[in-house]
Amino acid sequence: MKILITAPYHDKAQQALKEQFGEIIYKPWKLQERAYNEGELIALLTETGANALITEHDHVTAAVIEAFPDLQFIGVCRGTPSNVAVATATAKGIPVFNTPARNAQAVAEMFIANLINLLRNTFEGVAWLEGEHWEAGAHTSYLQFKGNEIAGKTIGMVGFGAVGQTIANLVRHFPAEILYYDPFYTSEEPDYKKVSLEDIFRLSDVVSIHLPVTKETEGMIGEELIGLMKKDAIFVNTARAVVVQREALLSAIESNAIRGAILDVFDHEPPDALDYRLIHHKNVLATPHIAGATFEVEDHHADIMNKALRGFYAEGNRNVRQLVNRDVLSAKTH
Repeated sequence: MKILITAPYHDKAQQALKEQFGEIIYKPWKLQERAYNEGELIALLTETGANALITEHDHVTAAVIEAFPDLQFIGVCRGTPSNVAVATATAKGIPVFNTPARNAQAVAEMFIANLINLLRNTFEGVAWLEGEHWEAGAHTSYLQFKGNEIAGKTIGMVGFGAVGQTIANLVRHFPAEILYYDPFYTSEEPDYKKVSLEDIFRLSDVVSIHLPVTKETEGMIGEELIGLMKKDAIFVNTARAVVVQREALLSAIESNAIRGAILDVFDHEPPDALDYRLIHHKNVLATPHIAGATFEVEDHHADIMNKALRGFYAEGNRNVRQLVNRDVLSAKTH
């Protein structure tokens, strides 16, 4: 097998694939500082003669798959393979693998960092200090920027997958109480309490969103749920903006119905005028979709992908959780 890898992939992981499958061609998209588009990917697959692909952000469209219907597999180094025409791959009998949880630790650490910064008024204090407002003998900073601790807070997770569980495992040691809502998962951990969606918003000091984008979740978080939040509660979204009705969130922020928000994702990227109203609000800590952006994430996704491919092909495990399109097992054998 000849595998074209366009995702960032560390040397040790490449060597492991080479030993298992044969030839590796490494053409990471980062060399051109953008993902390969449809035409470029078709040209690259033609030029290299690869019969398998490991990608990250490249445009693996239906046209690409139609041009290479005999691909042995497509690996997508992302939690959600939204850049791949999965239905077309399934119709052609091509297994598609993803790397869920590759950025769980990164997002969890960013969650904690930003929550502490918002609770402790860190950035306001830094701006005050850099503005040279510190006068001799004054206790202004101590009084003006006094904040709160995570310890003792109730943190509610909407969706309790890898990211939510990683956050929970860290913040419970502050300690904090963990509530979660997830209709598809029940934790065996006694320290975590499964509650209704309404109770997450009603009881939590911090509401954190960890939902995938589906027809059911688009716009799922709206005025009714946000209206249940405590006045001093904080809303956090490091998942996907489309699951939240931003007008409802903006209204709650601008009317001081809640304490504030921590946002890493927006309806439009780059943001539009309404997004910027949220971003510029003094009670919002906004970051430019970087919660999962660490160098280590690239190591994680390579290791997760290799483990999945080893399990599926070398060990014959057809139940690897990274197989996105399970219907392919009955469509065609690779």
